[in-house]
Amino acid sequence: MAFQLDHKGTSLKSSAVIVKVLCDGLSSPANVGSLFRICDAFGVNEIIFCNAVINFSSNRLLRTARDTQKKISYRVSENVLEEIEILKKENFKILALEITTNSIALDKINFNNENKIALVIGNEQNGISEAVLAQIPTTLHIDMFGKNSSMNVTHAAAIALYSLTKI
Repeated sequence: MAFQLDHKGTSLKSSAVIVKVLCDGLSSPANVGSLFRICDAFGVNEIIFCNAVINFSSNRLLRTARDTQKKISYRVSENVLEEIEILKKENFKILALEITTNSIALDKINFNNENKIALVIGNEQNGISEAVLAQIPTTLHIDMFGKNSSMNVTHAAAIALYSLTKI
């Protein structure tokens, strides 16, 4: 018979990949809280919030994050394009998670040789801005089989982070 483990009884391992998540306009308190929790689960090193005003004291954000906002390094930046340039100089492989005319299916790309990855996610309504997409050479999408061409941004980020950190 299997028994459910609690947080103390679960052995956690670390990812060999350094991962940062760059948010281009993510603003919903529920999504921001959820992103903290997801980033904690996948060992993300830092979240960078850009192009959004976020109330980090929001009850909804705090309830959803479940204290992971205290465990994940994060900061707010005024200039997303500047952040991309900094990540490039630090030798991060920058990947945009957005369905585009030239995006590659997430399961078709090999990340085995990458040790520093920055995943860029977009706004809940509009996705990643055109100005940001123009600065990122690799765009990824998640193959979907339903009638809708999109899913919640944090759910998509979770799927992508699972793929990026399982190596």
